[in-house]
Amino acid sequence: MTASAPSAEAIYQTRLIPHRSMTLRQAHVFILLFGAGTCVLSVPFYILGAWPVVGFMGLDVLALYVALRVSFRSAKAFETLSLTPFELVIVQKSAYGLRRERRFDTYWLRLETEEDEEFGMQRVLLVSRGERIEIGGFLAPEQKAALAEELSRALAEAKRGPYYS
Repeated sequence: MTASAPSAEAIYQTRLIPHRSMTLRQAHVFILLFGAGTCVLSVPFYILGAWPVVGFMGLDVLALYVALRVSFRSAKAFETLSLTPFELVIVQKSAYGLRRERRFDTYWLRLETEEDEEFGMQRVLLVSRGERIEIGGFLAPEQKAALAEELSRALAEAKRGPYYS
C-alpha cells in the first residue's frame, strides 16, 4: 500500500489590477480633442491681443497629458495571490517594475479588514506572526469586500489542511 502525497494545488488564485476607465487609444483621442477645442477657444483671445491666455490654455493641455501618462503608468502595477493548503504567496509589482514576493504559512495567517460605516471597506490586511501587509490597496471598496470574502473562505479551506489524492 502506497501513501499518496498531499496536494499542493492552489485553492485560490487571483490577479489584482487597478481599474482604468479609458484605454490608451481613447486617452490619446481625448487629448487630441481637448487640444483642438483649446486651440479653437484660444483664437479669439489671440485676436483680441490677449496672447498670454493662449499659452496658459496650452499649459492646461500639457497638464492633462502628464496626468494621464502618470495614471497609465500606475496601471502597470498588480498583485497576484496564490493560496495552497501550506502557504499563501503574494507577488506585488509596482508601476516602476519593482517586484516583491512574500510567503506566509497558512497556519499562522489571518485576515483583518477595516471598514468605514459611510465609505465601506477601506483596507484588507493579512497578519502573520505580528507582520501586517495590505493587499488590494488600489481596489474600490466593493472590490475589497469581495476580495476579503473570497480570501476568507479560501483561508478557511486551507486551514482544514491538505487533502490527499
